Amino acid sequence: MGNTFGQLFRITTFGESHGGGVGVVIDGCPPQIEISETEIQCELDRRRPGQSKITTQRKEEDRCEILSGVFDGKTLGTPIGILVRNKDARPEDYAAMAKTFRPSHADFTYEAKYGIRNWQGGGRASARETIGRVAAGALARKILRTLYPKIEIVGYVSAIHELSAKVDRSKIKVAEVDSSIVRCPDKATAKKMISLIETTRADGNSLGGIIECVVRNGPVGLGEPVFDKLEADLAKAMLSLPATKGFEIGSGFSATRMRGSEHNDAFEMRGGKVRTASNYSGGIQGGISNGEEIYFRVAFKPTATIAREQKTVTSSREQTKLAARGRHDPCVLPRAVPMVEAMAALVLCDHALRQRAIRLPER
Repeated sequence: MGNTFGQLFRITTFGESHGGGVGVVIDGCPPQIEISETEIQCELDRRRPGQSKITTQRKEEDRCEILSGVFDGKTLGTPIGILVRNKDARPEDYAAMAKTFRPSHADFTYEAKYGIRNWQGGGRASARETIGRVAAGALARKILRTLYPKIEIVGYVSAIHELSAKVDRSKIKVAEVDSSIVRCPDKATAKKMISLIETTRADGNSLGGIIECVVRNGPVGLGEPVFDKLEADLAKAMLSLPATKGFEIGSGFSATRMRGSEHNDAFEMRGGKVRTASNYSGGIQGGISNGEEIYFRVAFKPTATIAREQKTVTSSREQTKLAARGRHDPCVLPRAVPMVEAMAALVLCDHALRQRAIRLPER
């Protein structure tokens, strides 16, 4: 079913925005990986609501509880259950949406598909579902670092609306990204982004933008032919996140404006290894990682739920208008950075375990 992601490293998320809680069940995790609630909590704190003046003011600590699969700080190789209880739910804020579809939200399509929907905060369609992904992503990072000690996964906001940052993706660190509440490491542009978000929120509106993510010091050989190419699985992972509308890797759409002689990544020997002189491929060729930096961009739409009055219809097919209530992010991008990193970690971890399963270590 559509609530499960991955093959060998498989996660199933559960829960609704205003239900008892949300979480994840992780299956296929190798035994004896050191993990703690504290490590998982660090990642959850990066995505939780109410962390700054430009995010939703819903007050949730998002404290995680490991329910199973870990003993004495190490994974057992059995299913791992992680739960985060909802504390600051206000379902009454959504009473107007019980029979009214919010424009560009999942209200109409969920009701059309299932014949029923949880209208409290969007239910399963809420971004609170991503708590399980981020928790699982923290464990996936630990597995990846066990296999490849130097691997780094760093995401950052590269654009909001018409504001674009200048960032050296080969050097940027997570600490630099998190030093800004908008998670843009270009300080001058970040300041403008924060101001724009505040102005837009005051106007009852919302903004979209782009998150770029880079994977450094990863291995050669991750990815499967034909349908499970590494970039294909990354694309599916990113586009499964709420509010995403586009994905491009490496040169992306700009490749359409280049000739083959410009775009081809010439091979060369550096440090006794096969390397490429350029990296328009984004670290993946033939669907398999080539050891160069994997970098991609994810487009996020403006938050669908806004305070402005909009035309819509009811479940009884009557024309009406709606101005949403509740606590919402005027721009999802600052909190989406750890979500993008988590999904990248999940894809890479799954493919790393798959690669180990098909090839014995070289002697």
